[in-house]
Amino acid sequence: MARAIGVSPGLVSQIERGTVTPSVGTLYKMASHLGIVLDDLFVSTGALKREPQTGTPIQHDIHPQSSVDLIQRPGERDLIKLAGGVTWERLTAGPDKDVDFMIVVYEPGAESCPKDALTSHPGKGYVYALSGCLGIRLAFDEMVLRPGESITLDGQIPHRFWAVGNEPSKSLFCVIHQNAEESPSRKPSWPPSASQKGSSK
Repeated sequence: MARAIGVSPGLVSQIERGTVTPSVGTLYKMASHLGIVLDDLFVSTGALKREPQTGTPIQHDIHPQSSVDLIQRPGERDLIKLAGGVTWERLTAGPDKDVDFMIVVYEPGAESCPKDALTSHPGKGYVYALSGCLGIRLAFDEMVLRPGESITLDGQIPHRFWAVGNEPSKSLFCVIHQNAEESPSRKPSWPPSASQKGSSK
């Protein structure tokens, strides 16, 4: 795995043993190499979910499909705390093979990957800025997403995210996974072909 994703065997070992947390870029590479979705990597926060009216603990094995189980409340959602001050908080009731729907927070100074190591992955993403400012680099272009603004991203275009300014950047991320039934011979949309470059009018 270390060879395949371009990191040291020692780092993979430390991640496996839980002594260090990976960066966003490393986590994406590991999930892609293992053929799993990011949802498979989420761990429970340990919070006990209770019935809103009575406060009785919910028995998931007894009511696996109850509407109460489907509601995701603050403080009860599963999350991942990554290296460098990045947090992913899952908004779906459980793993979803089709989409990653989550709140992503970048603390001041936090970034998804170093400036010279952009990441890419299959699928399409949608980002809506909730608070703070999110820096986005797409290949050679840089931009800032401010509260109330949104953007659509092709995950195959090399990219990185970071917090802009002195306050945390909090955004809603929705990443649609590449259709498993899609032909494996499909050519990625990056880099653009010569015909695509000439059709920007």
